Amino acid sequence: MHILIAPDSYKGSLSALDVAEAMETGAKRVFPGAAFDLVPIADGGEGTVDALVAATNGTFRETRVKGPKGDPVNAKWGLFGDGKTAVIEMASASGLPLLAPDDRDALNACTYGTGELVRAALDEGVTAIILGIGGSATNDGGTGFARALGAKFLDGSGNALPPGGAALANLASIDLSGLDPRLAKTDIRVACDVDNPLCGPRGASAVFGPQKGATPAQVKQLDAALGVFAAVAAKTTGKTQVAETAGAGAAGGLGAALLYFTGAALMPGVTLVLDAVNFDARVKKADLVFTGEGRTDFQTAYGKAPAGVAQAAKKYGIPVVCLSGGMGKGADDVLAQGIDAIFSIAPGPISLQECLENGKELLQNAAERICRLLKAGAGLKI
Repeated sequence: MHILIAPDSYKGSLSALDVAEAMETGAKRVFPGAAFDLVPIADGGEGTVDALVAATNGTFRETRVKGPKGDPVNAKWGLFGDGKTAVIEMASASGLPLLAPDDRDALNACTYGTGELVRAALDEGVTAIILGIGGSATNDGGTGFARALGAKFLDGSGNALPPGGAALANLASIDLSGLDPRLAKTDIRVACDVDNPLCGPRGASAVFGPQKGATPAQVKQLDAALGVFAAVAAKTTGKTQVAETAGAGAAGGLGAALLYFTGAALMPGVTLVLDAVNFDARVKKADLVFTGEGRTDFQTAYGKAPAGVAQAAKKYGIPVVCLSGGMGKGADDVLAQGIDAIFSIAPGPISLQECLENGKELLQNAAERICRLLKAGAGLKI
């Protein structure tokens, strides 16, 4: 028997690799002779660096960069085992978790640190970069990212604009003569699970600005500033459709900057991750697939990791079991995505704190119970 184990992390408790190893331990108690393939995954958001480094036997890097308000932060990123692909989460340099709620500043927060991480990856000689752009604290149209890589954003007098999205109201020209030439030679794939354009009622400022601290008046100010940026960037690059492109408004407009100034492709996060670990070739060898996440509910069916795993497995008719920390409203929706059965690791009434503290043991025991049931079922005469 060949069992493939491909879970997401249990956020706040266990990494995707921890989850996979716990599932393997439990399953081995029942199927000691089985072959196991552990493929920790993510959906392009938090945990993507950890999952892809583990899945490819890669290594971690840490780079000191500017945080969203310019303060230095130590940002973790990763290299695949082959040393040719870097994986970066922009939230590690420019994310909301880096700021206290009362310190959020949508007008001035900046993606410069994310650009510094990309530059560090290029300095390592990579030929491909996977970039997750969820969880941003910024609304600067990705201009900080581009500045860190050599672009200049100038006012009508030829002076460099200060950081942040509000300053873009005074943008008159963009100088790309100093843009790092390595960007054009690098395969950049961006995990992007939102379809918002750059501006307007569904744009970066209107939809995501309030969670980054923007007042209603500041939302209008930022939306207008990003409109100026879009006009100047389109004129500079000749890319006239970027602002309306699905995903351009992701991460406060970083999606747009990536489209304007690099050859990046925006992709659903779980699709990107599964492609990166060569999942299709690995899953077709399996007889059984385990997946899971911290909580399975109605959201799981909309592009979350277990749904992506199940859809890939179903192309080959392979049964999929989802083993999650908890189950919420709409959990059964994933059954239409190719998952055959869903289980919670909780053996009975139990507090959240107990689940968090004993997650590994609960996972091991739940995987064992499921495998015993599968073994018993294999002997049924139907």
